[in-house]
Amino acid sequence: MTRLTLNLDAADPVEGFDEVFLWDGGAEDSFKTRLDPALMALGPVPALNADFIYLALAAYAADHSVKRQGGGTNWNSRALELSVPVSDPAAWSNLAGDLGHVVGFLTGDDWTFEFRQLTAVTRTASLVGDQSERVVLFSGGADSGTGALLSALALQSGETQTLVSHASASAASSPQTTLSAALEALSPGTQAAHHAIFLSRKKRRLDGTLYASELSNRSRSLLFLALGLGVAAQSGAPLRIPENGFASLNPPLGPERLGSLSTRTTQPWFLWRLSETLASIGTHALIENPFQLITKGEMFAEVKTRLGATKASKYLSETNSCSHTNQQFARVQKQDRVASGTHCGVCFGCIVRRASFRAGKVTDRTPYLSENPVFAEYVANNTVLEATRDFAFEPISTGTILSMPLPPNISVTQAMDLCVRGQAEIRSFVQ
Repeated sequence: MTRLTLNLDAADPVEGFDEVFLWDGGAEDSFKTRLDPALMALGPVPALNADFIYLALAAYAADHSVKRQGGGTNWNSRALELSVPVSDPAAWSNLAGDLGHVVGFLTGDDWTFEFRQLTAVTRTASLVGDQSERVVLFSGGADSGTGALLSALALQSGETQTLVSHASASAASSPQTTLSAALEALSPGTQAAHHAIFLSRKKRRLDGTLYASELSNRSRSLLFLALGLGVAAQSGAPLRIPENGFASLNPPLGPERLGSLSTRTTQPWFLWRLSETLASIGTHALIENPFQLITKGEMFAEVKTRLGATKASKYLSETNSCSHTNQQFARVQKQDRVASGTHCGVCFGCIVRRASFRAGKVTDRTPYLSENPVFAEYVANNTVLEATRDFAFEPISTGTILSMPLPPNISVTQAMDLCVRGQAEIRSFVQ
């Protein structure tokens, strides 16, 4: 068991913990961000939603700082005990077991949460809250870009939406900014605000020693969700998390994909159970994925229908889907380095992206490293094309679907049909 704590005051206890993360807004704390602990840049976040942001930040820091051990399909399991300051420790303590289960489902770890009284943070009550009709998580990816666009186009005259982005690496920020501008150009006047939050754990502890660095970091999406809900809570609007339903179901690519590289960020049972758990104490937790029964190719086709072929191609090609967000560090000659956000073309995200352009009959203008012989060695060392081809031609069994936890509003039949359509899109590309 590794014991960790998030402290919002330098005077908070540090004894008895294996790792301490300080977030007091000072230059010497544990995080790299312009967001202060009072969350003022987000607006007047209600207390319980602010608590959830603290919990999610603590989980993100812990996940990033404790190396995984073991091997095989269980290599990613860790026992983590986390202390978090909140406004109502009694209410949160009643959820500790459920939260441990839900967050454990996301990361594959054994989480134990303990809650203590928050004392250090004072919020300004006079801040004007977000009053837009919709709040949309906006990663800069193709799904979030599609979701934000279709949401904006569906707004009535005078209605607006707010975008919330999170980045923990500089490579993720640029695509978000570029796509936000493209979205505004296609739907002028619909964007009330774009909260682009850079928030990451620093490399060094308070004493100057280096933190361990665990790269899988599956909990980052929990922080993204928490930030979005913090904004949505101000108006009571639902938080939209646009993700194609096939990816959300997260069928295993193969035995090797059962470990920490498989994401459950938008897995429908996870979102449903998290929402139910948080709402039970009054936390705003309305979460919806309008594409939970739609494939990525079908999403692309809808963008083409709404924008026309040329505009759809341009807009979707500006999104980012690559699993390798720091391609500028590819081991090639300096003069051949590429810009951050460049697509490799051969990771699972890129392959599904390319298949979706084809399935949606949209021209793909994305430059891929796999199409440039200069990067042949890098591409060969990072490709999952063969594993994806095996997956595409191996029908997903009923047993696999039955083993997936599903929320009450998605049936086994719907999940199976979605997987069949999703596999068909990939198969058409890789065959």
